[in-house]
Amino acid sequence: MSTTGATGPRPARDRTPGDAAPGTGLPVVVLVNVTLLTMIAPLATDMYVPAFPLVADELGVGATQVQLTLTTFFVGMALGQLVGGPVSDRLGRRRPLLVALVVMTLASVVCATTPGITLMMVARLVQGLAGGWAMVIARSVVVDLASGPRLVGGLNLVQGVAGVAPIVGPLVGALVLTLSDWRVSFWLLAAWSVVMVASVALTLDESLPAGRRHGGGLASLLGPVGQVLRRRSFRGYLVVVASSMGITFAYVATSAFVLQSMNGLSPGWYAVDFAVNALGLTVATLVAARLAGRVPTRRVIAAGLVATSAAGVLLLVGALWLDMPLGLALVGFLVLMSAQGLVGPNAGAMASGEVPEHPGTGSAVIGFLQWTAAGVVAPVAGLGGAGTAVPMALVVLALAAASLLALRLTSAP
Repeated sequence: MSTTGATGPRPARDRTPGDAAPGTGLPVVVLVNVTLLTMIAPLATDMYVPAFPLVADELGVGATQVQLTLTTFFVGMALGQLVGGPVSDRLGRRRPLLVALVVMTLASVVCATTPGITLMMVARLVQGLAGGWAMVIARSVVVDLASGPRLVGGLNLVQGVAGVAPIVGPLVGALVLTLSDWRVSFWLLAAWSVVMVASVALTLDESLPAGRRHGGGLASLLGPVGQVLRRRSFRGYLVVVASSMGITFAYVATSAFVLQSMNGLSPGWYAVDFAVNALGLTVATLVAARLAGRVPTRRVIAAGLVATSAAGVLLLVGALWLDMPLGLALVGFLVLMSAQGLVGPNAGAMASGEVPEHPGTGSAVIGFLQWTAAGVVAPVAGLGGAGTAVPMALVVLALAAASLLALRLTSAP
C-alpha cells in the first residue's frame, strides 16, 4: 500500500460533524480533547524530572532508585499503548478512555502521597499504563475520523500544539519547587486527569461505531497485532517513528550533561534552551501540518532525516575533536530537535494510514515501539555521562541511518 488510506471508499471517514479545524476536517472539540490527552506523558515526565534530587533526599534513597521511577513510567506507557489500542478496537473508544483517565487520577494521587520509593515505582508504573492507554485511544479517535492528507494534517496539528507541554513542563516544575514541594506536581497531574474525565464525558462522542469493532476473545484481540506487523510499509514507517522517539530521548538523557556539566550552563539557562528546542520541534511540526496534501509526506520525512543526520555529524565532530563547545552544542541540539517535528508525527500518520482496518491496534504498536525505544536508547546514549557526548552522537547517527533505509524500503516494489 503506497498511499495513506488507499484501501477503497470509507464513507464514514473524513465527514465529521461540528466546526472543523482548517486543513483537518476534524471537529475542534475532538482536536482539543486529543491534544490535551497527548500532553499527559510529557507533563508527567518533564514536571517531575527537576525534582529528582529532592525526591531522593525526602525518601532517603539514591539517585538510581529515583531514576527507576522514570523507567517504570516508560514501561507502563509502552504496555498501556500495546494493550489499550486492541481493547478499544473491540469495545469502542469512549468507555475505555474514561476508565484510563480515572486510573490515571488515582495513580497520580498515590504518587503525591507516597511514603516510600517502592510504592512510588508501582504507582508510576500504573500511571504510565493509564497514560499510555489514554494516549493511544486519543490517537485512534483521529484515525477513526480522518484519512489521507487530513489524517496527516490532524495528527501533525495535535503533536504541534501538544508540543507546548515539553516547553511548559520544566518551567512549571521549577515554579512548583520554588513555591512548594515536588508532590504538588503530582497533584497537578491528578487535577489535569479529573478535568479530562469531565471533558471526555461531556464533549467527546464515540468515534468507532459498533459495526466497525472487532469482537471475539483473546486471540482476536491479539491477532490484529500480527496482521498490522505483516504489512511491510507499516513496518518501515514504524522503524522511522520509533527511531525519532529514540533520538528525542537520547537528547533528553544527555543534554543536561553536555550543556551544564561540560559547558557550565546554569540550570535556569538550561531550562530556557530546553524550551527553545521544544519550540523548534513544535514549529516544525506545525509547518509539516501545513504542508500535508501540498508536499508528499515522504519527502517531508526525508528532509527531516537529512537534517537529523547533519545534526548528528555536527555533534559527533564536536564530541570527538572540539571538546563540544557551547555554541556548537546549542546549534546541534536545536537542529536535531526541530528535525524530529518533520519526522515523528509524519511517520506515525503514514504508519496509521497503512492499517485503517485496525486503527487502534496500529496506534498501539506505534506507541509501544516509541516508548520502548525511549526506554532503551536513553541509558545507552547517556553512557558517556558528564565526560563525553560521543555515545549520544553515535546513537543519533545510527537511528537516522536506520530510518533512511526503512523509508526507502517502504517504496520498494
